[in-house]
Amino acid sequence: MQFRQQALARLQSPEELDLPVRFARPQGWLVLSVTVVAMAAASVWALTGSVTSTVGAPAVLTYGQGSYVLQSPVAGQVTAVLAEEGRRLPAGSPVLKVRTERGDTLVRTLDAGRITALAASTGQIIATGADVAAVEKVAREDAPLYATVYVPAESAAGIPARASVDLTVQSVPSQEYGVLHGTVRSVDRTAQSAQRIAAFLGDRRLGEQFTKEGRPVAVTVELEKSAATRSGYAWSSAEGPPFELTSMTLATGSVRLADRRPVDWLLP
Repeated sequence: MQFRQQALARLQSPEELDLPVRFARPQGWLVLSVTVVAMAAASVWALTGSVTSTVGAPAVLTYGQGSYVLQSPVAGQVTAVLAEEGRRLPAGSPVLKVRTERGDTLVRTLDAGRITALAASTGQIIATGADVAAVEKVAREDAPLYATVYVPAESAAGIPARASVDLTVQSVPSQEYGVLHGTVRSVDRTAQSAQRIAAFLGDRRLGEQFTKEGRPVAVTVELEKSAATRSGYAWSSAEGPPFELTSMTLATGSVRLADRRPVDWLLP
């Protein structure tokens, strides 16, 4: 009976058409506005923004022209070592004296360069074609250092011209002195074999080390110079390490790849 009376009373009452209808609370409008603004900002960033990425790879400091392995043209016994590691010699300089059946023979450098390693010692018996020294080609005393970064082949296409590179040098504490700055000078698009790397660096072990995960691409990096540092090159710290850099120093390079727009990878 009570329900019937309430229903009749509702039928007799006029429609409340003039009362305002609340579709959403102020808090709801605030959330909706923030959502719309965020979506608009994301759309603008996807169309006009860019994503920066880097690739890390092993590197070595060199003088840019590479090295060569000096081999003995004769077989015999080494009677004298005439060169010292770290010394720069002109082309044709004697490195070893070898006693053969026909008399003493001098093993000489083929090109001007710095002796980075000696593989023969006095009294040693060597065969024809034996490796006796590694010689780094250095055109002049004040030749600048470069870095060769061995980047995975699949990442080489994304390296733009003059890309920035940060180098963490193995012999330099990065937490104290920072990283070395440089820019890409050239990218060799041909994949490097272990033999080719060994021939360039004059070290077979490095050739094997840099090709463990596949044949990489050699990226030559020009180091940024600075008169304010002891090494003569620019570092992320103000002064860099308190000593000079030497060639054949190992490092790890972080190469900046070409910027990509987000829409390239957000859309299928």
